[in-house]
Amino acid sequence: MPDHQVVLQAVFFVSLLLIAAINDIKTRTIPNFLCLAIAVISALNFTPVNLLGILSALPFLITAMIMGGMGGGDIKLMAACGLVLGLPSGILATIIGLSMMLIYAVIYNTVQKLGKREGCKTFPLAPFLGIGCIAAYLMKLGGLNL
Repeated sequence: MPDHQVVLQAVFFVSLLLIAAINDIKTRTIPNFLCLAIAVISALNFTPVNLLGILSALPFLITAMIMGGMGGGDIKLMAACGLVLGLPSGILATIIGLSMMLIYAVIYNTVQKLGKREGCKTFPLAPFLGIGCIAAYLMKLGGLNL
């Protein structure tokens, strides 16, 4: 059975990701305090190697610098989640989250085209990143360390 710190971290992590997702859907922003709170809860089950998890935000930063169209909140969210997850699980979270977003975007735009409506060009990213982070976190808790 996991110790109390891990359970507490899991509850806060999932709750903060849900709040970030809801806020991103409603306002298309992720408040800094949510990213900071996620970074702070990383201390509940922290190892120095988790610092490398910040690098899981690097692809988002590079994409924003080269192509634009991505908010800084998504980058900060992934950096904070990387502190909780560590680099391997942070990369897994990114892959899962972006894959979920891609599947959703394809289905959404296909349905819109079938209904002869114009599809959406942008989607809030935090809900999908949240799904990826929660999935990667649960896999890590279950012993699946990449």
